[in-house]
Amino acid sequence: MPISCEFDASFPRCLIVAEVAQNHDGSLGMAHAHIDAIARAGADAVKFQTHIAAAESTPAEPWRIKFSKQDETRYDYWKRMEFSESQWRGLAEHAAERGLLFLSSPFSTEAVELLERLNVPAWKIGAGELTNLPMIRRMAKTGKPVLLSSGMASWEDLDRAVNVVRAEGAPVAVLQCTTMYPCPPQKVGLNVLAQIRERYGCPAGLSDHSGAVYAGLAAVTLGARILEVHVCLSRECFGPDVPASLTTGELAQLVQGVRFIESALESPVDKEALAGDFSETRRIFGKSVVAARDLPAGRTLTEEDLALRKPGHGIPPARMADLIHRKLTQAVSHNHVILEQDLE
Repeated sequence: MPISCEFDASFPRCLIVAEVAQNHDGSLGMAHAHIDAIARAGADAVKFQTHIAAAESTPAEPWRIKFSKQDETRYDYWKRMEFSESQWRGLAEHAAERGLLFLSSPFSTEAVELLERLNVPAWKIGAGELTNLPMIRRMAKTGKPVLLSSGMASWEDLDRAVNVVRAEGAPVAVLQCTTMYPCPPQKVGLNVLAQIRERYGCPAGLSDHSGAVYAGLAAVTLGARILEVHVCLSRECFGPDVPASLTTGELAQLVQGVRFIESALESPVDKEALAGDFSETRRIFGKSVVAARDLPAGRTLTEEDLALRKPGHGIPPARMADLIHRKLTQAVSHNHVILEQDLE
């Protein structure tokens, strides 16, 4: 399943990426379980984060939030999140077996090298690595698409990263992202999608941390070509990403909603033609002018003599006022549908 800068050519629908992040909590079995659940939900890609503690951090790295009772330091946590190269290969092969693209955000050049040996189809740059231009350049040199998350970036930061990717001739896409977990609706930044398209002339997407399906559905309506959401098996799971994640059941709802919206947007409606298609339905559900009671022949009709009732195969409600003061040519019973031949 190829990815290119021109998603319309090789991937004609929005690419839905399910981000496992740290929700496996260092368990290889949980990582594999996420792949199966994400495939069942119908996403296009599964994404992990490839951490090699000694290559990306120092033991002095501070906790942003001290959430783990198991790890003394942030460095210890990153060590626990590591998988071996053979384990990563097993995850990539499992994803391929389930029809998923396998993606993983690297956080060091060593992680880039590992993922390159796994032949990942594209590179996803996490928000914290957007200013790591040497690493971005290394990825762009492969010629594979580079997906940039803008979570903590200024436009100047994004300009530099996009220019580095394009200087190496690699396709680029930019994802609006706000580094808040969970992200409130006021900070999602749906307006930025259009600004990205205008500024860079590339596919725009949303990396959503809201923990709900709404922002993703809105983003696709606004033309997002990539949608990334964090995913967990349950909100009762442990980990810093869980509050900003969808459950796999919610992911399935999101996928269904995105595909529904895409189908609707790809199928413009001719309102006049559609009205013609429903002409018989309109007769069934519409109303006609009828006698409000038994009326004798020669009766000059008043408003009180007339009513509106289904079905709609007689004189329509819009012409009801035209019948006032006209005379009946014959007696009619209560609820009789008034026809032109009943009138002088």
